[in-house]
Amino acid sequence: EEIGVPFIFMNATDSVRDLVTMVHEGGHAIHSFEVRNLPINAFRNPTMEVAELASMSMELISMEHWDTYFENEKDLKRAKIEHLEDILAALPWIATVDKFQHWIYENPTHTEDERKSAWMRINGEFSDNVTDWSGFEHFREYSWQRQLHIYEVPFYYIEYGMAQLGAISVWRNYKKDPKAGLDGYLAALKLGYTKTIKEIYEAAGIKFDFSKAYIAELMDFVKGELAALKA
Repeated sequence: EEIGVPFIFMNATDSVRDLVTMVHEGGHAIHSFEVRNLPINAFRNPTMEVAELASMSMELISMEHWDTYFENEKDLKRAKIEHLEDILAALPWIATVDKFQHWIYENPTHTEDERKSAWMRINGEFSDNVTDWSGFEHFREYSWQRQLHIYEVPFYYIEYGMAQLGAISVWRNYKKDPKAGLDGYLAALKLGYTKTIKEIYEAAGIKFDFSKAYIAELMDFVKGELAALKA
């Protein structure tokens, strides 16, 4: 904030997560550069739906250039597939955590058994029907505890899902027309928090929309990209 220049501090473990972390934080860094000359501090600090749009979009946009890091074509495809599958797996988990948090605060006098029952019911709504939990039911009952946001920053989690949908849409635009897609991305970032979230998304050429139809449209796009990578 003082010098207007961001820096990335991260740990590397020689895995694909290193690359994803770097480009994710790089998206935040680009955002910082784009807003540093806005006159009011509050304008330079947008909501998480916008901040994470910058970082998550860069994860996907950069995938078109991951061959810089993966010289082996097989490794490149594997890295892309893993990243896209992680995104698809994260969305229902985000929905699960958000709904569970609402239940917790709407039922402040609940017992441990009631909390366990609520978690299992909500988890079942969004989980797959493929995973076999036989012998591990006890772990599933308490699996919500791995999400630290529930303890540390209540109700700050659904924003990741919102931003992820936006990022997929930014990536789709970039795939159609790299220049127009990137121009829209930067136009949105430049706004900082001078506009509403909806207006910022529109500046990127995407929608702030969570309808079933729109989500299905984006998921079909991702599944198409996965199919092409696996072909």
